[in-house]
Amino acid sequence: MLSTLPSSDPLLPNPFSAAGYANGCFSLWDCPDLFTCSKPTNSPKPVTSSSGSDEPNQPNDEPDRSLDEKPARPYRDMVIDERKRRRMLSNRESARRSRMRKQRHLENLRNQLNKCRVENRELNNRLQFIVHHLNRIRTENQWLRSERTVLWQKLSDFTQILVFQELHPLDHISNIPCMVAMQ
Repeated sequence: MLSTLPSSDPLLPNPFSAAGYANGCFSLWDCPDLFTCSKPTNSPKPVTSSSGSDEPNQPNDEPDRSLDEKPARPYRDMVIDERKRRRMLSNRESARRSRMRKQRHLENLRNQLNKCRVENRELNNRLQFIVHHLNRIRTENQWLRSERTVLWQKLSDFTQILVFQELHPLDHISNIPCMVAMQ
């Protein structure tokens, strides 16, 4: 005779009879095997007996698990997936910050380049102004040197005349045409 024991049988222990489970409030962490996407496990087979012995007629392929033993693999996979997801998000955020830093650096370099170009233009203008004044001063200096040479020559001539007049005082005055007319 085949029979199954109903789930409300007082002889079977209830795994959800603990204080947190009695009210029907339990979290994902309490029963991770209920919320995983792993392969569905075989549902428990009803206990049947035809000879009255405790051994079932068909051999069971799975090892007997106690009711409080939890499969650790799906929970571990879920934790690993969560870590991968967090790491991926962290890497994305880090890459975004890196791109922003690189963009700010490029913008700073562009600003420095523009400042250097403006400064270079200003220095070039100042150099052109100074070169122009230098050429003007060189030209003026050459003119002054030539003027100095001319004036030096005139001074030398006058000095010779004065020395000559001191050596020969009024002897030659009659030879000067402007002096002759005055007499």
